[in-house]
Amino acid sequence: MKHFYLPFEKKGQFDYSSSSIKQLTEYEKYQMSFHPERPKYLDYLGVFENVEECLQNDLHGSCLIQTHRADISYNDSRHPVMLIGQQSGPTTNFGDLKRVMKDQAEVVRWNQGMPTPAAFQKAIDAIAIAEKENRIVITMIDTAGADPTEESESGGIAWKIGRCMQALAESKVPTISVILNRGCSGGAIALTGCDAVLAMEYATYLVIAPEACSSILFRTRDKANLAAEISQITAREALSNGIVDELIPEHAGPAHRFRQEAFESFRNVVSRWAGKLASEHDTAVFNRRVDRWQRIGQWDLTTEESIKAYEKPVHSFIPKPEKNHFIPRHKRCRNEFGKHVADPVLYRKLISDNFVCDVCGHRYARLTAQDYIDLMLDKHSFVEHEETRYIVDRDILNFPEYSDKIAEAREKNGMSSAMITGNGKLSHHNVVFCGTSFGFLGGSFCMSTGEKIWQAAQIAIDRKCPMIIQAAGGGARMHEGCSSMVSLPKIHVALSRVEKAGLPLITIVTDPTLGGVAIGFGSRGLRIFEHNAGNIGFSGKRVIEQYTGHRTSKDFQTTSWLQTKGFVDMVARPLELKARIREIIEGRQAK
Repeated sequence: MKHFYLPFEKKGQFDYSSSSIKQLTEYEKYQMSFHPERPKYLDYLGVFENVEECLQNDLHGSCLIQTHRADISYNDSRHPVMLIGQQSGPTTNFGDLKRVMKDQAEVVRWNQGMPTPAAFQKAIDAIAIAEKENRIVITMIDTAGADPTEESESGGIAWKIGRCMQALAESKVPTISVILNRGCSGGAIALTGCDAVLAMEYATYLVIAPEACSSILFRTRDKANLAAEISQITAREALSNGIVDELIPEHAGPAHRFRQEAFESFRNVVSRWAGKLASEHDTAVFNRRVDRWQRIGQWDLTTEESIKAYEKPVHSFIPKPEKNHFIPRHKRCRNEFGKHVADPVLYRKLISDNFVCDVCGHRYARLTAQDYIDLMLDKHSFVEHEETRYIVDRDILNFPEYSDKIAEAREKNGMSSAMITGNGKLSHHNVVFCGTSFGFLGGSFCMSTGEKIWQAAQIAIDRKCPMIIQAAGGGARMHEGCSSMVSLPKIHVALSRVEKAGLPLITIVTDPTLGGVAIGFGSRGLRIFEHNAGNIGFSGKRVIEQYTGHRTSKDFQTTSWLQTKGFVDMVARPLELKARIREIIEGRQAK
């Protein structure tokens, strides 16, 4: 049988022992986690009994997630399960793989191992079947990330991923996730928000690929090993950071060389967890879930004295000119013919267009959290929550320059972190408001944001009042590694609690709302998309164009584009937000 060997495997001193693996660089450990011969989801089906495929279809990319009914035995008891597995390629037989990959149709079918909206919809449907048939959900993770194409954005991949996390958060049956090989980015977190998260000993769990992290951090992809080391991506580090509950030992050696031993170890650990969770009924399942996710995340606490050193209201809202009705045109404005446009802009029209140039699409301003507080809440009614005021970001990875960037962001934005939460009144209705400033490290989702939303959700439940979240941000925060991403399922549990309490949950989707922010709170509740907002979805425009080699379509990822795809619940201009939210609240109260 022909085998594939990574460069370090060809070295005479490497013998697959734990001591040899410890000597590998972090990037080599990353490479080993997705070795082409490392067992994939379909290889693990032999661990289960009475396996039966379900929900099979021929939609593009659907094969990247496969689903099976099955049973698993533990201590002479048999438990029905629903298996939801990411199958990142057609086979782990290297000889067969080389032959299959010469078939262009098969290459397209397997889509570089990246799930599409059709794949995530299959997972959503499988969770519903599991609830109906009282089956424990077991997800198996093996992905380089979700599909970064315009086709997938058109299929609502951000909202599908968000719905996967919501379905797991609200599942009436126990859920278990197992990271088999490489679990990367939103494609992984879509299915890891479970009651127990396990990982094969030599798997990796990461928010961003080391090459991409290196490119962002060092402006070159050549420092991928350093990026991998900084980001703490191995399963063992995930265990030490509290985002994995247990490792599945690969005692004999890595699973791609010691398959049967890996299958037996998998069977022992997963069956034990299934037996442990099987006895829980509906209420116990959710209560245990709440207790688990409440403990997830790390953050620091600051002092009032420290806050006073930088706290100030920061606004981006362009005020009305005092002397005339116009403001200067931005200097780089050019029309569709490439001709420079210099005439001033009518202020009333600029406000109506949500600060977007009607000639070239340039955005004149991205509003701050303070701007949204002023737009939506009654004057002087906002009071920051004591419970969240002192929560600040923690540099758990000692990430290069992260502490300095946080300090700079605080001075610039007048806030302790990217999100602020508090109580307020909207047309005299009590509300809990959560606002995000994009200027604070791009509004990126992090552990402090996860905890602040958790606390704010509890306050909304205690006060029995609506919860309003203004979404903005470019994704999960790279500087906190996978821990930032793992706070996403936490907020889905928190927001599901708000909705279970019968309270209105309203999300304002602003420019930009991408990646972790979109699949997190950006996908929840009744959503109001701002008129003329852009950069709304999962993968950013630049990432998609670099990956596909093609320019995206006109108006891509704007509110109007999303409307044509059927993903927009409601649209409002900034000055209309307060009235629209009041209508929603009063409409709910009238029922």
